[in-house]
Amino acid sequence: MKTHPFTKLLLALMVFAVIGCNKNVERYTAPVSEPEAATSHPKGQASVEDNVSEANILQVAIGSEAHTTLVAAVQAAEIEHVLVNAGPLTVFAPTNDAFAALPEGTVDDLLKPENKAKLANILTGHAAPGSYDLEALKKEARKGRKIYTATGQYLEVTVEGDDVFVAGAKVLATIQTTNGVINVVDKIIL
Repeated sequence: MKTHPFTKLLLALMVFAVIGCNKNVERYTAPVSEPEAATSHPKGQASVEDNVSEANILQVAIGSEAHTTLVAAVQAAEIEHVLVNAGPLTVFAPTNDAFAALPEGTVDDLLKPENKAKLANILTGHAAPGSYDLEALKKEARKGRKIYTATGQYLEVTVEGDDVFVAGAKVLATIQTTNGVINVVDKIIL
């Protein structure tokens, strides 16, 4: 098979162009200070800031004055990425008062770096795959079902009058987000 001389010339030019471009490419690495490098962790989608889209579970929690302790705990456990996943996800979000009701020093102890795994386990015990607003929780209670959590535990749902309880924690409010539901609760679920 004969090749046209123009084809050989075109191939040669392409090879030189690729080689020439690669020689002039500079690699950029963002400078990271030592303290920042030691304390930062990959946050995945949790690091995306967006002023246009509706809020996900993490963004709603960050914007809630009643959940500053929960947000601090999520950040200390480095599990922000869990709360921004596509879902649907239901989070039973304890209020600051719920954390304050724990024995003195408990929260401070859990926020220590050496307790990160324990804290992450406690927090993921407050999350369940699926979307459980108040009506869905009432339905589960009527059927005698329990809510399966991200840690593999089951939480009992009960209804007393108009009040809904999950593992003994009273649901104070339900907030719909883009990736699931937040049920604000008055106790830590242990």
